[in-house]
Amino acid sequence: MDHLLVRVLDLDRVEFPDGRPGGGTPFLHYRGLLHSHRRATAGGLGDDQVAEIVTRLDDRVAAVAGRGFRATPFGRDDLLSERLGFGVGGGVWVKDETGNVSGSHKGRHLMGVLLHLEVSERLGLADPAVRPDLAIASCGNAALAAAVVARAADRRLRVFVPVDADPVVVADLHALGADVVTCPREPGASGDPAYAHLRAAVADGAVPFTCQGNENGLVIEGGQTLAYEMASVLSAEGTDLDHLVVQVGGGALASACIAGLDESVRLRVLHHRPRVHTVQTTGGHPLERAYARVRDGLPADPTASQVEAALHQAASHRSRFMWPWESEPHSIATGILDDETYDWRAVVAGMLATGGRPLVVTEQRLARAHELGHEAGYAVDPTGSAGLAGLLDLVATGEVGPGDRVGVLFTGVDR
Repeated sequence: MDHLLVRVLDLDRVEFPDGRPGGGTPFLHYRGLLHSHRRATAGGLGDDQVAEIVTRLDDRVAAVAGRGFRATPFGRDDLLSERLGFGVGGGVWVKDETGNVSGSHKGRHLMGVLLHLEVSERLGLADPAVRPDLAIASCGNAALAAAVVARAADRRLRVFVPVDADPVVVADLHALGADVVTCPREPGASGDPAYAHLRAAVADGAVPFTCQGNENGLVIEGGQTLAYEMASVLSAEGTDLDHLVVQVGGGALASACIAGLDESVRLRVLHHRPRVHTVQTTGGHPLERAYARVRDGLPADPTASQVEAALHQAASHRSRFMWPWESEPHSIATGILDDETYDWRAVVAGMLATGGRPLVVTEQRLARAHELGHEAGYAVDPTGSAGLAGLLDLVATGEVGPGDRVGVLFTGVDR
């Protein structure tokens, strides 16, 4: 059974900041929407003290990575819109995270956790002299982001990686001071061995500093700053998205986007939520399998209460809906080959609520999307452009028309 903590905003006590996030860190601009801010002020810290904590940490990240967290570009891409046949009123809107800390969106997730830890120490709720290890299971962008953020905060990080982890990434992890543990697959054992080692480390007292929202819900909150930035830009331009296509491995990016855009609507920044579609590969698509099982138990046009009941039933019997992919998955989009979609329930709920659906794309479609991304001038890797591959499918089937406004996320830099 899934036991999950979900942050809930009190809409009468929070405000969405006016205007675009500007040139500073989004964790400063949107700090009033974060649990760390609420916890700090409830504990007696002033807003200026919270701002100082955020700024200090961001400066230390910049000292390690050469850049701090900044709002990343988001807007209509004319070349991609033309290549995919969109008209003047529609188009492809790209959120480009390739220039973010460590080259992806992953650091956003982990910065949200770090702010919580730092506030806890400032309030005297945790002892800085007895810091537990941080732990993550990853072989790429998430591990690098975790190592940068942990190094900036002078915290010990254990990284559990598979045997085929990129040697360049592993070397970078060592250079950043991370303790790297290689985790081979055991004969007859199912699931990601690195994730199994992570669970064991957490049971021994480590803090889950990982991009799996079921292990630490604060990683979702950190990722929501990405959705807040999109909402700020859309609001400033007086428009909304009709669709958002998100690549899914463990699911944290998709669940963060779903939650952030939902809050933006509830706070009257956006008029409506886009239809959220997810993308996995033919090599492994556990989310699509779980979605199909939940959807099969619902009527053609389910009510909100029927959907909630079906999701509760699914979460109460998790292994009937989400279990590790039976064979080791393979794809050029290596960053979305998680054996399980750990945030599956939130992502399935978001698709059902908005009328989106899971997409399973071919290797040929992934390669074409990667090629198009580079033609448009983005230094994006095949994982980072996988959302565009899903959009190519939606255009091909006619589910997205030339007048639709569609958002995609480029979230991993080509190395």
